[in-house]
Amino acid sequence: MRSITVLGAGESGIGAALLAKAKGINVWVSDYGKIEEKYKNELLEHKIPFEEKGHNFDIIDNTELIVKSPGIPEKSNVVQHFRLRNKRIISEIEFAFEFYSGKIAAITGSNGKTTTTSLTYEILRKSNLKVGLGGNIGYSFSRLLTNDLEYDWVVLELSSFQLEDLYDFKADISVILNITPDHLDRYDYDFNKYAKAKWKLAEHTKKDGYLLLNNDDPTLKHFAIENPVDANIVWLSANNLTALVSKETNQKFEINLLGIHNIYNASVGKSIAEIIGLKPPEIASGLLSFKSIEHRLETVSTFNEVRYVNDSKATNVESAEVALKSFEPNIIWIAGGTDKGNDYTILEKLVFEKVVAIICLCVDDEKLRSAFANSECQFYTTQSVDDALEKATAFAKPGDTVLLSPACASFDLFDNYIHRGNEFKNAVHKLINEIN
Repeated sequence: MRSITVLGAGESGIGAALLAKAKGINVWVSDYGKIEEKYKNELLEHKIPFEEKGHNFDIIDNTELIVKSPGIPEKSNVVQHFRLRNKRIISEIEFAFEFYSGKIAAITGSNGKTTTTSLTYEILRKSNLKVGLGGNIGYSFSRLLTNDLEYDWVVLELSSFQLEDLYDFKADISVILNITPDHLDRYDYDFNKYAKAKWKLAEHTKKDGYLLLNNDDPTLKHFAIENPVDANIVWLSANNLTALVSKETNQKFEINLLGIHNIYNASVGKSIAEIIGLKPPEIASGLLSFKSIEHRLETVSTFNEVRYVNDSKATNVESAEVALKSFEPNIIWIAGGTDKGNDYTILEKLVFEKVVAIICLCVDDEKLRSAFANSECQFYTTQSVDDALEKATAFAKPGDTVLLSPACASFDLFDNYIHRGNEFKNAVHKLINEIN
């Protein structure tokens, strides 16, 4: 391989470009939009040629291979153009895999994958294994491989987008936590297409590897029957799961995480560690030291006996359902954003039982309002986080919870869920300071 084009200059694309440069490969970076300054500076620092605000098809055509960033959909003009020309197109994950010889634990799912990935990494790290963390969290897989470290294991969080355009990639341990509707706008609003994208991880598990699946998920059970794989399948269940217990010693493990769902997430990390061969004390140490990730059921503050919770990472209905289940009444629920084909039906009972007010933080509130029109909730719509917090605080009484759990993507008002969560946290601290 002498030359590549990297399409997209976000974290994945820049990581691939840096890895290519480190391996002596001529690389051209092409982004249809404007490249973020921090990434542009990296390209300039490493003398990697690039273009932004458009694609030069002639230059791209003169390279051997295209590495496609996960944010670029299959239906984009540039991808379709080079598909027709039979140009080889691979994902950033596939590209990085060509330069990696260690073991991989790969985790996907519609919900819970960031917590589970981070927790698994913490358990392995505390056991003194040389372990990397990346993919859809923190650094891209490619960037991890530019630092010349020899990893025993790399723990990867993989989105459905990152599972596209895989060929030779194989994980030693794969996990599919669940498959529920998400990102349907990317998959022509066809749930089966989305589910197939997630199931690709099962198909890219080594024959002598392990595939951990959720026995409570009907979609996964269906795919396991209809699309069998050669890996060793381990079925896990959250039903009646109230504690974590060591297989080896029956020792009960303690965790510092909120919510029943996190016992299941922790059980996945524990199972991975047991497959690898870690001992109960090592597993216990990692589980106990792990704290909740930012923007996921993160308590920002408790003021005047009102709890303020940042769950900005809840970008689909199922994640919001988990959040609403995690708190007692009464909840002032801040929701809304860019709808991804959401069906709010599963939230109706929870909203009726627990929510006293819904604050729509979004451009378009029609779907949210109509979904819960028959509830007794008070409604308020705003496009300002400060305004949303002021109104939520006015609604709240001692013992209540103000919960940002949008059930939607963030792109109508924010750069991403991190931006939204940080704005919420800043607004909470600002409001408390003003009241004081």
